[in-house]
Amino acid sequence: MSTYTPIATQVLSSATATITFAGIPQNYTDLVLVASRRFSNTGTGNQNSLITFNGDSGSNYSQTYMANPTSSGQLTNQTTLYTSGPGNEDSARYSADVWNFFNYSNTTTFKTSIFNMQFANQMNQTWVNLWRSTSAITSINITAGGGALYAAGSTFNLYGIASTGIATSKATGGDFVYSDGTYWYHQFTSSGVFTPLQALTVDYLVVAGGGGSGTGSVPGGGGAGGLRCTVGATGGGGSLESPLSLTAQNYTVTIGAGGTQQQNGTNSVFATITSLGGGNGAPGGCNSGNAAFVGGSGGGGGSSSKASGAAGTANQGYGGGNGIGCGSPYASGGGGGAGAAGASASGSGGQGGIGISTSITGSSNYYAGGGGGGILQGYTPGSGGLGGGGLGEVGLSNGYLGTAATNGAPNTGGGAGGGRYGLTNSPTGTFFTNGGSGIVVVRYAV
Repeated sequence: MSTYTPIATQVLSSATATITFAGIPQNYTDLVLVASRRFSNTGTGNQNSLITFNGDSGSNYSQTYMANPTSSGQLTNQTTLYTSGPGNEDSARYSADVWNFFNYSNTTTFKTSIFNMQFANQMNQTWVNLWRSTSAITSINITAGGGALYAAGSTFNLYGIASTGIATSKATGGDFVYSDGTYWYHQFTSSGVFTPLQALTVDYLVVAGGGGSGTGSVPGGGGAGGLRCTVGATGGGGSLESPLSLTAQNYTVTIGAGGTQQQNGTNSVFATITSLGGGNGAPGGCNSGNAAFVGGSGGGGGSSSKASGAAGTANQGYGGGNGIGCGSPYASGGGGGAGAAGASASGSGGQGGIGISTSITGSSNYYAGGGGGGILQGYTPGSGGLGGGGLGEVGLSNGYLGTAATNGAPNTGGGAGGGRYGLTNSPTGTFFTNGGSGIVVVRYAV
């Protein structure tokens, strides 16, 4: 058994030459177009309808038809699909048309459709059609042929068909779209557009890109990207965000990139919600460069004169921990996380602040952990905060081979681990760490 879901309706208030259904959602098994049409003038040629898909005007259409009482035939290598139509002899009579478009959203086979038209006391026709394209049908264009116009009062109704019991999404957009029977989830791991097909109230998670590491040896850990969420918890200890009420229009989704050396992460945006990129860590190695940067969560202080951690942003994340300064054991502070501040350095690098756990994807996951602080000469580096924070370095000095810092994890907003040296036998090897990219998740009830 199947169910019909209305997608779009067009009722003509004046004579019109062309009907277009664009942006057709791809979450149904088949499409049905039900029309009642009449031509308002004779035009200069046959009164018929010409149909194309996705604007394709190549010779990719073929048809076989039967018409009452005895007419039949075939058309091949056409630039449109052709259907006959009722004349304009009787202003009160309209055709009864049904187009069935099968398996329209698949991308591996040609597209078949069947057109049936009945017009009382005049004709009955059936057309079997083929569009030789493996593209999914995203738009349907119906044009009155021969210079004719569709008369006012003509109606065109497009429906989607889905099997009973299979929930259909109420929006499009996202790199991963799925349902658990209670909610639909749209995960964006790259920038895109979220488009509700109707008015929706949605939950969201918006995480910005994590901050990068500072310069010099043993810089502070990067702060996590700002985190704003309506499910479970939000960043910086703030109150839960409020769900958004959306209408049927496009909403831009921007996924923030992780920060590179001495750079904050970039912001992530969904509709009216903006999360701020994480702050980068301060420099290490007694350098006197920029201090740690404020961000969604703040960057950690360095093993330098810039030892202070930076602040986070209210309701998005916490501040970074302090470094020891320019002196032994040359340790830096951890970057702030969405769930806690980064730890200050002591006899080891400061740990990155923990992120936030939320089940907005249907399972519990941590996001926006701060990057761990580094340390010189064989001591313990700061671990990254749960939620994708990178591990701090153990520097290369006095015979110690060290361990390299790590980047923040992609699509978590994790901060970069504080460090620059890679696993080489010489301190001239460099490995500046980057923050993890952000993520946006949108959830709404089935």
